[in-house]
Amino acid sequence: MYYVTPRQLIFPGDLVATADSRVEGPVYVDNGKIRSAVVGLVEFREDVVVIVPLDGVYKPKKGDLVIGYVTDVLATGWEVDVRTFMPAYLPVSEALHKHVDLETTPLTTFLNIGDVIVAKVKDVDLTDEYPVVLTLKEERVGKVESGTVVEIAPVKVPRVVGKKGSMLAVLAEVGCDIVVGQNGRIWVKCKSPRDEVFLTSLIKKIEAESHVMGLTDRVKAEVENYKKMRQQAQA
Repeated sequence: MYYVTPRQLIFPGDLVATADSRVEGPVYVDNGKIRSAVVGLVEFREDVVVIVPLDGVYKPKKGDLVIGYVTDVLATGWEVDVRTFMPAYLPVSEALHKHVDLETTPLTTFLNIGDVIVAKVKDVDLTDEYPVVLTLKEERVGKVESGTVVEIAPVKVPRVVGKKGSMLAVLAEVGCDIVVGQNGRIWVKCKSPRDEVFLTSLIKKIEAESHVMGLTDRVKAEVENYKKMRQQAQA
C-alpha cells in the first residue's frame, strides 16, 4: 500500500508505503511503515516507487540563469539536462523568435543533442510532465558555440560569485567572459586556451576551498601572478 502519489514532494519522516511494498531510495522502516529519510520527489517506475533525493542537487526557481545540455529532440521542443531532479523542457515557442513550420524544418537545424545552452527558468510546476520549463527569450541567453563549461556543486555557486560579486570581479580580471549558472555550471570563454585552463582550475580551487578565510584575497593574488607571467611571456 502506498501513501504517496507521482511527483509528490516529500520530507524526512513522511509516510511512503507499508513495509511489504517495493520502494527504492533513501528510506527507513518504522513500525511496519516505510518513511522517507530525505527531502525528495516521488517517482513511480512500473511496480516500484523510487524516492529521488533533492538535497545536494540544484533546486530550480523561476528566473534562474542555468547552463544545460540538450539530451533529446522532441516533437515541439528539446529536453535539456540542467542538473535537477528531472529533465527540463525548452519549447520551440521559447527558443525561436520567428514562426517555424515544424513539418518542413527539423528542430535539429537549431539545436541538437549535445548542444550547450544558457537559458532562463521560465516556470517550475511539479505537476507537469516536464516540471522545469526554459526560455531563450531573455538577455544573456542562447546557444554556446565555444568556450569551456566547468561544473561545481550548486551550493558553492554563491562562493564563486562572492559578496556583491566580489569574487566574480576578481575572476574577470583574467580577461575572459564568464557566465555563472545557478545550477552549478559555469561557462568561460577566453582569448587563449591557456587562460581557459587557468580560470577553470581557479574555479575548482574556489569550490574546494570555499570554507577558507581570506579566499578572495588569495585568488586575487593568483590572478595577479598569472597576469604578470602572461605579460612576461608575451614580451
